[in-house]
Amino acid sequence: MSIFKDKILLITGGTGSFGNAVLKRFLDSDIKEIRIFSRDEKKQDDMRHKLQNEKVKFYIGDVRDKRSVDGAMYGVDYIFHAAALKQVPSCEFFPIQAVKTNIFGTENVLDSAIEHGVKNVVVLSTDKAAYPINAMGISKAMMEKVTIAKGRQLGKNAKTTICCTRYGNVMASRGSVIPLWIDQIEKGEDITITDPNMTRFMMTLDDAVDLVIYAWQHGENGDLFVQKAPAVTLDVLANSIMELLKIKTDIRVIGTRHGEKLYETLVTREEMARAEDMGNYFRIPCDTRDLNYDKYFVKGQEKVSIMEDYHSHNTYRLNQKEMVELLLKLDEFKNRK
Repeated sequence: MSIFKDKILLITGGTGSFGNAVLKRFLDSDIKEIRIFSRDEKKQDDMRHKLQNEKVKFYIGDVRDKRSVDGAMYGVDYIFHAAALKQVPSCEFFPIQAVKTNIFGTENVLDSAIEHGVKNVVVLSTDKAAYPINAMGISKAMMEKVTIAKGRQLGKNAKTTICCTRYGNVMASRGSVIPLWIDQIEKGEDITITDPNMTRFMMTLDDAVDLVIYAWQHGENGDLFVQKAPAVTLDVLANSIMELLKIKTDIRVIGTRHGEKLYETLVTREEMARAEDMGNYFRIPCDTRDLNYDKYFVKGQEKVSIMEDYHSHNTYRLNQKEMVELLLKLDEFKNRK
């Protein structure tokens, strides 16, 4: 990992699943320091005792409070901005809280990064930001707009480069269905599924880290990066977990939750019209048009009309055997084979 040699990396929301995956990847590298910034002192204390590593420094703060962000920013070379409110139901009931963290909090991080001369910032987003129908997705969509606008304003060859990543479900991340279903199965309870035909993109935490590092290496100001990913129906996912656990239980359909979609979109058709295929990834450069209204209302883009979204219903769909193989990459299942 010589690209991070003697550098300081700040991870906002660093006590979450993504932060832990980054630590696992970088702790044995030649990176100088990793700063964990979050508001949860209990998770920080747990992480501190578990790691016992002098490379990792902890900062209590909230992205909503720019002064606390500034306090963690001195000397930082790179930022992975993962702090967010991510639970769809809680954001539905408390949308202003999603706005304060996901939108204003992101603006605080970006402004502070620019002021302190940080070299690269990668902002983490979600497929729910594409054609959003729930408060979490809407706040993340606005977070992306703030990120892209800041990047556009900075332009090429700026001291700070800001780009964004968007990805689907990260398997076994905190609050996801896989840990919930494992717990239900092992307790002999019914598996609760909202809709068996619902599809979701499937990514591992390592995939998520790879995407962020790819964006960090290749991104220009205002870029959005998306990793191509397979999808699976919830029914196949649930049966795959039962197969691995060697426990059969009933599936109980409970109906769609607040703000849930039948399928998720990773790239909208409007974005696909200008997306660059990078092999395993799509790069969507920012729209560099200015506020000359003629460019918006007089001259349009015919290409958009013939494009199709990239979503979890039209990507490659995993069967049960393939899903089992993917699940075996998770720590939760590696020792169960």
